[in-house]
Amino acid sequence: MSSVPVIPRVVIAAPASSSGKTTVATGLMAALAARGDRVSGHKVGPDYIDPGYHALATGRPPRNLDPVLCGEERIEPLFLHGAAGADIAVVEGVMGLFDGAADSAGFAGPGDAASTAHVAALLGAPVVLVVDASRSARSVAALVHGFCTYDPRVRVAGVILNRVGSDRHERLLRDALEDTGTAVLGVVRRREEVHTPSRHLGLIPAAERSEQARGAVRELGELVAASCDLDALRAVARAAPPLSAEPWEPGAALAAAPPRPGARPPRVAVFGGPAFTFGYTEQEELLRAGGAEVHDLDPLHAESLPEQTGALIVGGGFPEMHAAELSANAALRGAVAELAGSGAPVAAECAGLLYLSRSLDGAPMCGVLPADAAMTGSLTLGYRSAVAVADTLLARAGTRVRGHEFHRTAVEPGLGSRPAWQWKRDGGEGFASATISASYLHVHWAGFPAVAERFLGAARAYTEGVSRG
Repeated sequence: MSSVPVIPRVVIAAPASSSGKTTVATGLMAALAARGDRVSGHKVGPDYIDPGYHALATGRPPRNLDPVLCGEERIEPLFLHGAAGADIAVVEGVMGLFDGAADSAGFAGPGDAASTAHVAALLGAPVVLVVDASRSARSVAALVHGFCTYDPRVRVAGVILNRVGSDRHERLLRDALEDTGTAVLGVVRRREEVHTPSRHLGLIPAAERSEQARGAVRELGELVAASCDLDALRAVARAAPPLSAEPWEPGAALAAAPPRPGARPPRVAVFGGPAFTFGYTEQEELLRAGGAEVHDLDPLHAESLPEQTGALIVGGGFPEMHAAELSANAALRGAVAELAGSGAPVAAECAGLLYLSRSLDGAPMCGVLPADAAMTGSLTLGYRSAVAVADTLLARAGTRVRGHEFHRTAVEPGLGSRPAWQWKRDGGEGFASATISASYLHVHWAGFPAVAERFLGAARAYTEGVSRG
């Protein structure tokens, strides 16, 4: 086994959601990067939005660490892959420190699966607890003591007190925590002017906020630099023990044969921009490792697909916020419909499902699928254990995957004659064929590389067929 570099790392966690994890984690990444560190940002769980802010803070691709979607055996390798070349890695947790997949409707796994504590234990990473102290004083000591002692696998190396109101408030908190022996690594005062706006599915993605998002990240970095002991946090990260796994490599993850020598590489268009911000970095890495040319495309502005496009991926995001603009781009909608009609492989998840439908909230979309989409008043959220009930673009019949569902929309009808996946007792979900897969299910391809292999195989076959024709 080759030598694996030691990567200093720290997990930013909290007792509960809305405690300030994203503020502190993103600010810490920005503050360390501003001091010259090469910082690698990671997010526990399936969330796509927070990693977008991490990417702005670090200048590196966003990374997710999710044992449910990828398997716990891949967490250390994926971490080492994503953090390669970094001086320090900052991992932002999800929900409360010990909240896991069993707290997400639709998954019947172990209670702590995919929790921040689970990932911290897999990485041997020290935890820094961000505590919202706005409504507490001495009671903070009891809370912190409980989190420090609850699970022996997890080492809480210190706390950052958030939303502290005054000097007197800070003294009360510090005095109380002194008795617990827990280091106070930072004190962040209440600052309402520094925030990241949110809407119906959480924070507004960084890609939609452009310069505003960059400014917010810069302010968060300045706030954390002024409020936290960066040297002490670096020391906490450096105390993490060496890891033993080999870094994940996208080429090695693909079992399929490499492209035929001399064959034209398939050209895969991947939609992005403000309307389609949900995607995992490793997906494109797998495509490129499999010999594909990947072209990122913003459908709000591009009026055509790249020449000789041989496959299309339309990921998740917020097309409902941009329905009028997407609909107005009739030239691109027509090109997508023509590509799908030609037999090219087209994979769509969640927002992509909406875009391929006939309409979204009454606005015409691509019309690839015989369905109409609309916003609803209810949130659908949770992990799913799904099976392919028939051969499709992405899977052979009987293939099982674990995915995630996250939306406030619905399509009618909800499935085609051949569903993409099934996880409900009363039927399947989505639309599928040998060349199309469109579903609400988000699948992390690093966890199920056979999905990438099958998509690449279809893209190569289509491209070679066009070349011969």
